[in-house]
Formats: sequence, C-alpha cells, structure tokens
Amino acid sequence: MLEARRSRTVLIVLLVVAIALITIDFRDGGTSGAHGIGGRLFGPVESLAGRVTGLFTGGGNGGEVAALQKQNDELRAQLAQAQAGNEDSGQLARLLHLTAAKYQVVTGTVIAAGGDYSDTVTINVGSGDGITANETVLNGDGLVGTVVSVTAGTATVQLLTDAGAIVGVRAVAAGQGAGGQGAGGQIGALSGAAKSLGGSAPLRLTMFSTSASLKPGLKLVTFGSVGGRPYVPGVPVGTVATVTTQPGSLTPTAVVKPFADFTGLGVVGVVVSK
Repeated sequence: MLEARRSRTVLIVLLVVAIALITIDFRDGGTSGAHGIGGRLFGPVESLAGRVTGLFTGGGNGGEVAALQKQNDELRAQLAQAQAGNEDSGQLARLLHLTAAKYQVVTGTVIAAGGDYSDTVTINVGSGDGITANETVLNGDGLVGTVVSVTAGTATVQLLTDAGAIVGVRAVAAGQGAGGQGAGGQIGALSGAAKSLGGSAPLRLTMFSTSASLKPGLKLVTFGSVGGRPYVPGVPVGTVATVTTQPGSLTPTAVVKPFADFTGLGVVGVVVSK
C-alpha cells in the first residue's frame, strides 16, 4: 500500500512537469527543446501509470501477485502433507522397533473409523496381503486391537476400547521388560466400554487373584492367547491410572490408561506370524 502511494505521488509530479513542457512546446510551435524532454518524460509516465493502474485493477503486477499467492498456498499444502507423512513415518519406525525380532507384521493405514454400535476402524490392507481374522493389531505405542473381518483389500479392526473387547493382561514390575513375569506374575482381564469411536471411554481391569496388588503406574502387557490369536504375548497395553477396588471386594479392579492414542490412529501393524 505504501509503495502504491509513492508511485501515485511520483506519477502526479511527472504528469505536471510533462504537461508544462508540452505547453511550452505548443506555444513555440513544436520547435522548442522542451518537445524532446516532454517525450522522454511522458513515455515513462505512461508506463508507470499502466503499472500503477494494474495494481488497482488486478491486471499486470496484480496478476503476478495473485499467481504468487496461489503458489504460496500450494507450497503450504505440500508442507502440511509432508509433516503428516513425517508423523506417519515416525509412528512406523516406533512400530518396527517394538516388533523387531519378535513378530512378522504387515503395515497399513487407517482409512475409516467408527460404527453405529462398535468402536472399530478400517485399514487399507486385507486378505490379499496375508491378513486373516483374529490377528493382533498394534502401533508404535502399543496394542490397538484385533482383526474381526477382512476383504481382499481392507480389514476391520475392533479396538481395545470397544465394549466387546476383552484382553488377557499381565502386570509388569518397574524395570522389567514386556516379556517379564513382573509383579508376581499377576494376570487379569481388561475390557473396553466404548460403543462408538470417542477415545474417552475407560478401560476396566479385573485381576484374577484376590491377593493381587494394584497401584497407579503399574504397567500391563498382553498375556497372550493360544497360538497367538487373537493376541500375541508381550505387547504393551497401558498403565493403571486409578485403583477402583471396593472394600470387601474379592477381585481387585482398576481403570487403565492405554498407551495407544485411539483418537489419532495412523500407521498400524497386523501380526501375521510369530
């Protein structure tokens, strides 16, 4: 805007000078030296006037500004896509680190989420990629859920948070790995409570032993199923957030915070073999 005001001021001054010179030349019958000077001045004035007018009418440099703005918007969109890709790549790297030398996995990406009465997602790999029902699904943070159905190119995953999901878990004491016996080998069952994809429904833990000791911060991993289906052993699940055991209760209970963020699932891995 400041540049346009300066250009307009210069234009007015040059127009005044040029008109004065042309007037002198006209009185002298066109023989005055002012004729040449006026021509040399008035030519640039016309060019400058065209450029300044273009700024206000959208032509000339205005068109260039619009083109630059469009290019800038495109570059911003590409940057946003690159950032999203880098985030997925980081998630995949964590996934491969978690499963290194333990499991063979097929990686995929979440392409749809939610059902009317279930907490599920759809991923872009299926039977054509070697995936079958009742296989463990995880990401770089921990357990995500299990495959419940497949097509040639997609698979439906029941999330850990779903009200119908029940997972056997083992407590792991501080300083022990996921495969350790930990905390006296305490085992229990973890169940979800969500009926649709919301990410806020708690996970409920019920221990099998009446003497099991629960405290906030205690880590849990999958206990494992026969043949590793639907859950392979040793996958990180979450930590005990709040102990909810009621006085006189025979079964210790707690609310568990999962490691995986179910509101931001991207790259996941399906365990197809040990």
